[in-house]
Amino acid sequence: MVRFSNSLVGILNIITLLLSIPIIVAGIWLSRQASSECERFLDTPVIILGAFILAVSLAGIVGSCCRVSWLLWVYLFVMFLLILLLLSFTIFAFVVTNKGAGEALSGRGYKEYRLGDYSNWLQKRVRSDENWRKIRSCLQDSKICQRLLDTESPTDVQDFYREHLSALQSGCCKPSNDCNFQYISPTNWTRTSASSSANPDCSAWNNEPNTLCYNCNSCKAGLLDNIRSDWKKVAIINIIILVFLVIVYSVGCCAFRNNRDGWK
Repeated sequence: MVRFSNSLVGILNIITLLLSIPIIVAGIWLSRQASSECERFLDTPVIILGAFILAVSLAGIVGSCCRVSWLLWVYLFVMFLLILLLLSFTIFAFVVTNKGAGEALSGRGYKEYRLGDYSNWLQKRVRSDENWRKIRSCLQDSKICQRLLDTESPTDVQDFYREHLSALQSGCCKPSNDCNFQYISPTNWTRTSASSSANPDCSAWNNEPNTLCYNCNSCKAGLLDNIRSDWKKVAIINIIILVFLVIVYSVGCCAFRNNRDGWK
C-alpha cells in the first residue's frame, strides 16, 4: 500500500508537470508576440500559473517517490490552499455571474445589453476609467466592428437587423435601439428629427471608426455579458479540476501517512 500510494502520487504529478510546460511556453510566446494591452495583460499571469504548477508537481514527485516527508507535507499544504482557493473562486464566479442577460428585441436578430442588469462587482470593474481605457484599446485592436464591414456587398438595413451579432458587436459597433438613428451602414448611423437622447449612449455614439460606441455603457455591458458566459464555463471546468485535486490530495495524504509510519 505504501509503494502504491507513493507511485500513484508520483504518476499524477508527472502528468500535471507535463501540462505545466505548454502553459509556460504559451506565456513566453504571448510576451514575445504582444502587440496590444490584452496580450500584455495575459502573459505574466500565464507564466506564473505554469511555474506554480511546475513547482508543486516537482515537490509532489520528489516527496512521494523519494519518500521525503517534509517536502510531501509542504506539497499537501499547498494543495489544500489551492483547493480552498479554487472552491472560493468557483462559488464567487457563480454568484457574480448570476445576474445579467441580453434583451431580445422584436424584429432583430441581435440582443441589446444594459450595464445596470449585471452585478455591482462586475460593473465596478468597467466603470473605472483606467480599466476601461485598457479594455477599449483591446477592443479596438481586435477590430470586432470592422468584421461587420468585411462583406462583398453593402448590407441592407433589414439584412442588418436580422444579423446575429455578438454581445460586443451589438454593444460597441452600433448605437442603441433607443436612439432611433437612421441606418447608413453597420457602423455609420445619422441622427434624425425622431432621434432620442434620453439614453446617454446616444450622445456617446460617433461614426469615427476608433470611437463608434466604445465609450457607451452598452459596450461595457456587452463585455460583461462575454465575461459572464466565460466565467460560467470556467466555473464548470473548475468543478472537474476540484474533483481531480481532491483525489490527488487524498492519495497524497495516504502517502504522507505511510511515509511517516515507515520511519517509526
